[in-house]
Amino acid sequence: MSDARQYFKLPSPFAMKRGGALHGAHVAFETWGTLNTARDNAVLILTGLSPSAHAAANDIDTSPGWWEDMLGPGKAINTTRWFVICVNSLGSDKGSTCPASIDPATDEPYRLSFPDLSLEDVAHAAHATVASLGIEKLACLIGCSMGGMSALAYMLLHPGSVRAHISVDTAPQAQPFAIAIRSLQREAIRLDPHWNEGQYDNEHYPDIGMSIARKLGVITYRSAMEWNGRFARIRLDPEQREEQPFGFEFQVESYLEGHAQRFVRTFDPNSYLYLSRASDWFDIAEYGQGSVLEGLKRIHIEQAMVIGVSTDILFPLEQQEQIAEGLQAAGAQVEFVALNSPQGHDAFLVDIDNYSREIGGFLARL
Repeated sequence: MSDARQYFKLPSPFAMKRGGALHGAHVAFETWGTLNTARDNAVLILTGLSPSAHAAANDIDTSPGWWEDMLGPGKAINTTRWFVICVNSLGSDKGSTCPASIDPATDEPYRLSFPDLSLEDVAHAAHATVASLGIEKLACLIGCSMGGMSALAYMLLHPGSVRAHISVDTAPQAQPFAIAIRSLQREAIRLDPHWNEGQYDNEHYPDIGMSIARKLGVITYRSAMEWNGRFARIRLDPEQREEQPFGFEFQVESYLEGHAQRFVRTFDPNSYLYLSRASDWFDIAEYGQGSVLEGLKRIHIEQAMVIGVSTDILFPLEQQEQIAEGLQAAGAQVEFVALNSPQGHDAFLVDIDNYSREIGGFLARL
């Protein structure tokens, strides 16, 4: 398998919103389809916290991507019509400069000397990447989860750079529940003795902290309705149970453990901490004198689709409604879609039929 990742070297120094700057930093991205001569068929995807830029298979890397069933020839995001770019967030260890990267000033990994990261920095880095491809205005900007917040920052900080927007399961600011969960996730990592103030290595690695953080995440990414339907109170077979006091007894515990084990060593803990905190910090109201609506009214685009799920406890439906109201008040033609998927926040990765229909329909009308 070849790597389809491309790299854009950010201008150096790359100033960060909360102070400090990165030198020699870069962003990883992948593309699908062909940019037309007018350069007006570009679609940018900004991801959630943990995915890479590999949203779907392509000629160079044929392995399935994280949004495989959504993106490709004839699919909802149709690569025979659109030139699609997916950018790996600045601060993520999936190819972009992040806390695990080497600091050119010291020849050591940044670790906690990495500057404070905001989603505005993620947005600026993504915009610079798009501009480097000779694209002045995106036909559509798609933002999922954390990427939806980055997308709002992108449109607000770079007026006139986006024609249409698809907002997927996101929020204009983190609510106390989401902040509380992410705070606990970060605490689990920081309290693991192997985290060691960010100075871990492969032999001494915060596996337990990352495992608990992931389990907390998975619990909030799905809904109680789905947990009930999938697991009820089914117990593990006796031979599957642990021979220790208070060991796993129910199938749902075993499921969470499996999820955590698959994740733990695939994401850098310090990068996780930085991106998680950036999500908590983001607040569109900062741009509207303390008002979310006024902040959103500063975003000027032609059309938007805002999709949410009634079972999402992390980014609840009323926050999607806020985004729709704000973009409409700013003059955009807005379609608001409330889906009843039982999968909660993760529905956009799982309920592909419903999301495909809505996203594909919107893009076909552009």
